Parts: sequence; structure tokens; C-alpha cells
Amino acid sequence: MIVTAPTTRRSFPLLSLTPVHNGGRDRMTCQYRCGDACFHEIPNTSANQTFREVVNARVSRRTALRAGGLGAAVVGLAGLGASAPAAAAAAASGGGLFTAIPPTPRTTDNVIVPDGFTWRPIISWGDPVEPGAPAFDFWNQSFEAQKGQAGYNADYVTLLRNGNGGNKAVLVFNNEYTNDEIMFENISSSNDLTDEQLRIVMAAHGMTVVDVRRQNKHEAWEYVRNGRTNRRIHAWTEFAVSGPAAGHSALQTSADPTGRLVLGTLNNCAGGVTPWGTVLSGEENFNQYFKADEAADPDGKLARYGIRSAGRGWERVEERFDVAVEPHEVNRFGWIVEVDPSDPTSTPVKHTALGRFKHEGANVIVADNGHVVAYQGDDERHDYIYKFVSKEKYRQGNGHRRHNMQLLSEGDLYVAKFVGDGMEDGEWDGSGTWIPLVVNGESHVPGMDVAEVLIWTRLAADKVGPTKMDRPEDVEPNLHNGRIYAALTNNSARVEIDEANPRLGNKHGHVIEMTEDHNDHTGTTFRWRIVLLAGDPSDPSAYFLGYDREDVSPISCPDNVAFDPDGNLWISTDGQPGTLGNCDAMYLYPVDGPQAGHLQQFLSVPVGAECCGPYIDLHDNTVLAAVQHPGEISGASPSQVFSTYPYLGDGQPRPGVFHAYRPKGNGKGGGNGKGGGNGKGNGKP
Repeated sequence: MIVTAPTTRRSFPLLSLTPVHNGGRDRMTCQYRCGDACFHEIPNTSANQTFREVVNARVSRRTALRAGGLGAAVVGLAGLGASAPAAAAAAASGGGLFTAIPPTPRTTDNVIVPDGFTWRPIISWGDPVEPGAPAFDFWNQSFEAQKGQAGYNADYVTLLRNGNGGNKAVLVFNNEYTNDEIMFENISSSNDLTDEQLRIVMAAHGMTVVDVRRQNKHEAWEYVRNGRTNRRIHAWTEFAVSGPAAGHSALQTSADPTGRLVLGTLNNCAGGVTPWGTVLSGEENFNQYFKADEAADPDGKLARYGIRSAGRGWERVEERFDVAVEPHEVNRFGWIVEVDPSDPTSTPVKHTALGRFKHEGANVIVADNGHVVAYQGDDERHDYIYKFVSKEKYRQGNGHRRHNMQLLSEGDLYVAKFVGDGMEDGEWDGSGTWIPLVVNGESHVPGMDVAEVLIWTRLAADKVGPTKMDRPEDVEPNLHNGRIYAALTNNSARVEIDEANPRLGNKHGHVIEMTEDHNDHTGTTFRWRIVLLAGDPSDPSAYFLGYDREDVSPISCPDNVAFDPDGNLWISTDGQPGTLGNCDAMYLYPVDGPQAGHLQQFLSVPVGAECCGPYIDLHDNTVLAAVQHPGEISGASPSQVFSTYPYLGDGQPRPGVFHAYRPKGNGKGGGNGKGGGNGKGNGKP
């Protein structure tokens, strides 16, 4: 099938693309992504210090200093024109590997990549994955088909190599959530879904694992239909429960009185790859799938996790999603899950030792002393950053894989507190402490035992005084420099915006870097600094490690982060259409050396879509990204389509994963996304 991107940019009414709150998202995104979290009270009502209180005085002072005393604080967050910086960014060098592209207007229905590059879809929602799964038919979907077809709304993406000169691999990606009104005809809300459609939606959640291959490094990756490792993980896949909370009464249900076997994984967002070759995935906004309006909540546990009836309707076909009927089922979600992509018959695991909250993901590093350390973010306004340290040590070699796959089942759990050190050094920086929650198998939280700390980690952390953060999303260690980077996407709850403090709303978000003291990732103290204050370069409050503003790209709402083989930070965004007026995008952001702070936009995704992933190895000619929720605009439906990505000719948007690369030769014509595919993404052997 020929894949043809539009040759002209489609334009849509501006009103339909206007978000209804400060988070930068469309109303439809808010509904299906997180159950309208920004329209409800913040679950964290503790008196713990916010990160804004740590840095606010220094931000205000530095903003004024950087503006030469010309009243920089009165620069508004609206009307941030990007024309001059965009022109400069378009001419900026991507470390010699690409030429940065200018921002893409938010109404553009194209994938845009740099000159000399092209792109191809690898796999999209509904493509057959498991044996017997039929080809996708948008107008004749079925529950049985969806269980064996690629899931919806890819988020985290990774590639695991398995030989043949690097031209065979396994692709793993999360399937975070669904857009019911776009998936089916005549749906104005989830109440209109039939039981069959509800089951299709549930089956489209989870994770997808597929074999992929290419002819050589100048050709596109394509997925292999009926590949050996191909697998769909969905709402009925069996998961084992590991760690100290396994079997606890709060995890026991009528269907599983042992509390050790859970069906499904929900709202899987970011993730990471372990040194032993498994994939970690975070269960994020799981709260929205449960009906809770008739459930008692005397101790506030449901409220602290934002468990409320969001109208998804899953309880109509599975009573376990009605908290009043099955009060413990909700406790079986909100974990880090581990999947072995090499074995499609293996049972995935939910690790209770890493705590339960709205996990964006988990990423690990092996400390110098051999212990495995996992860093995690709780993606909620005013929630926390966590660290887990394994009890046992990592052992190298395939012969120790069984041992290593138990490392996340037992260990110590900490939560971060940030302290500023003043402006004398001219930086937004300071020190930090990892406050213990569980150490050596003992609880450090008054009034809570170990299992309670791990099942209700948010409430446990509230008691020990960590720092409230602005939506900690991806938190990932850089294996080159050992430092840890956290994307803080934004915080729409910072509504006390005034001209002197434009960052109090934190509309654009930022990235923070943490350095463990003595390079000991198992230690309890660290240093921190802000390395990116996102925004338009013309906004004096934006910060790019001091790099010349004329040569950097605009950016807003950093979400997923990743590192290439050279240790460069890459950032994908979620929310730019509503904050900068641009399509969401992927950026290169060096954090060391003479190019540190030289932010350069590599690609952009179509109208209504979020840029997810990413996976980057430009030396291998591989950049993978996920186009999540293309055309997700209020009012969208199968009869009113705002995007037709991946341009397969069926006229409907299908979220999925694509490969951006340099074709053999000069690759001219790839920069505007035209001719973005040649059908190889169908994966037919």
C-alpha cells in the first residue's frame, strides 16, 4: 500500500484547536488522557514545600538580571512570536548530523523531518501482530481481532537488537489510551459504546511487541507479521505480582483471593530497558478507568490517587472496574511492570517494591557498587520524584538473567527533597536529599508498614516532607555522565501568574538535572540544577544553559526524554499547540561540551498529535518516534477528520510508530514529509 502524506497543509478553524485551560492540551486530550485531571482539585493537599517555592525567588531575580533590568518579568506568556528565532533555528547545525527545522504551525497535517531525511511508518493501530489476526478494517472492528492487532496511541518506544548486523530487532511500544469518539462512528461519549466496542477499547490498551527488520541501514525498519516475538499485552493479559506487597489483603479480589495475579495493564506511558534486556513500563493515569462515585473513602486513599468516575464505562463489561463492587481492584494498578520481549509466553510482572503512583516510567542504571537503581516520576501536579535501590547486585552475562530479573522485587525506596543554595553562584541549583520510605525491609514512615507504604506510596511520601514538583514525567539517567534528567512538563495549577512572576503558572515546563554526591547512585544526597527553562527564545525567562538565544529552537511542555549513544539528551513534547501554537516535536539538546544548550528541533508530528518515544541512534540511521492521537481535536469523529496520519488511503487517523532516517544518496525531498512512506510499513514477510 502506498503511503502518501498530504502535499499541501490542511487548515482547520482556529477555534476548534484552542485549548480550554492552561495545560496546552485540547479538551478531547484532557478527557481521554487523564480523565480531566486538570479540571479537578490537585490530589496532593499536603503542606510539603513546592519546587516553585525552592526556586521562585531566584527565578524572579535571575529573570530581571538576564533582561538587563528592563522589566523582563512583565513579558507575557501569550503572543510569543517565533519567527526570528525559528529562522535562526532552521539554519542551526544539528551537530553536523542534521539541520534543524523551524517550528511547524499547529494546523499542519504532515510529519516534518530535516532536509536529507525521510520517514516511513513501521506499524500503526490495528496492524495484525499475532498469528491469526486479520488485516485492520476500520469499519468492521472486533474484540477478537483487536486482541491480536497493534494497540492504540503508542507512547514509549524502544528497539532491542538481536543480531544479523543490526538489521533485525524487536520493537516494543506502550499503548497508553484510546480516543473512543475517533475510533467509532456516532460516539459522542463513552456512554454510546456498545459492549463489543468497550471490549475493543480495553484490548487496544497495554503494550505491543513485534519483530522488525530492514535490508540495510539506509532502508526503513518494517515490522514482521507473525514474527517469533510478536505479542499483544492488553487488559486481560495475566501479570504476576512481585515484592513485599504481593499477596497483601489490599490486593486480594473475589477473582484473585491470593492477591498475586492481575489481569491487564492500563495507561502505560513511558518506560525503559534494563541491562538484562527486559522492558519496564509505567502505569500512569489508571485512576480514570474505575467507577467510584458510590465507593466509600473514609481515609482519603481514593481521593489522593484521583480515583473518580471519569465515564469510561468499563464497569459495564467488567465489574472489577466498579470500586463499590470490587474495592481492591484499583490497588492492582499504578505499578511498574516488567516484560520480557524475547519470550512471548512469559508472564509479565508488576513490581510492588517500586511503589504505587501514577508512574510515567522507570529507568535504571547499575551503580558502581553493582546495585541497580531505578529513577521514577509521579506525573501529577505537585507530586514527587522517587528512587529505588535493589537489595541484590547485578550480575553480568546471560547465565545470570534469572537472577537479574528478580532485582526489582526487593530493595529500598526513597523520595526526593530539593533545597536551593541561593543566587551567589548565578545558577538555579542546590542540594537534595533522598528521604527513605523503605530501607532494609523496614518502613521509615510513621504509622505505615512496608506493604502500606508501597501500596499507598503517595500518602506515605506526604508524611516525610519531599518537594512538590510540576508534573514529573520521564526521569532518566544518562549512562555517559551518570547524571539524572527529569522532564517537568508544566503545571496549570500555578494560576497565580503576575507580570513579575511569569513562571508561576509554569506553562512551558523545564528540565532538571540531578548529580548524585560522590557519583554514588545508591547514596542519599545529590546536587541539582535546572538545565532548561522551556519557552520561546524571545522570552527572557527561558533558559538554554546560556547558549545564544538566536540559535536555539522554541520548545514547550517537555515530556519524554532519551539519550543517544553519544550521551546527548533528546526531548519530545506534549502540549505545544496550545502554548506556542506549534505542532509537538522532537529536539536534540546537548548537555555537555561546547554545544551544551544548543536546542535544535529535529522533527514535528501532525496536527492534534503528541510526539512520543523517542529512540535515537543517528549513527545507525535510526530515529523512532510515536505519533500519538493524530487529529485529536474537539469535534473530531470518523466523519470529521483532522488528520489522516499515517496516510494509508483509508481517510482515518491511526496512531503508531515511524522511522526517520537518511535514505541512500542525498535523500532530497524528505524534509517536508511528502511521500512519507512506500508501503513497507505493512510488515508483510
